[in-house]
Amino acid sequence: MSSFSRPNPNRFQAELNDSHRSFLKRQSAPNIPIQAIGLSLYEQLPPSKPSDPTDPVETPGTKVTRTQWLDLSSLEMANLVGKNILIVDEVDDTRTTLEYAVRELQKDVETAAQKLGSDEKTQFSIFVLHAHHQNKDKPKKGHLPQEMMDDGRYLAARTVSDVWICYPWEATDIDEHDKLAASQAKY
Repeated sequence: MSSFSRPNPNRFQAELNDSHRSFLKRQSAPNIPIQAIGLSLYEQLPPSKPSDPTDPVETPGTKVTRTQWLDLSSLEMANLVGKNILIVDEVDDTRTTLEYAVRELQKDVETAAQKLGSDEKTQFSIFVLHAHHQNKDKPKKGHLPQEMMDDGRYLAARTVSDVWICYPWEATDIDEHDKLAASQAKY
């Protein structure tokens, strides 16, 4: 297993530049920008225990909300035309936000391609850290293009049972999160 702490000229490195944009960089090659979108489906409800206001409950909502999107008037969209685009998400639960991301990005890239007079095909792929098992009791609400699934352009690092996953970047108190994570069974 290789470490990202040692410089390796043959590996891409994610870096953050002065304008807070991420890019992949390889020696003697142009930088490859990393574009980010943000979507939210979960809604925060009042605490499950009134005695503990720091214990909010999240539940799947019914509407996808854009919390961050690409600027359609800038070069960001033109840079996506004719490229292979990887959409990365931490979890594929209901698949609603993944369906939304693919559908809306496809529309925006097609609009940019029309403005450029380009007929180059942009291909989307998806990688998720955790995919919940699809079962008859909880079918996926969102659907991805069949071509994407058939071509193997949907990848999950790990398939897990239908459990709530608490990621460190979502924690209000990271020390408390780490303590709780250490006390739980590992996946």
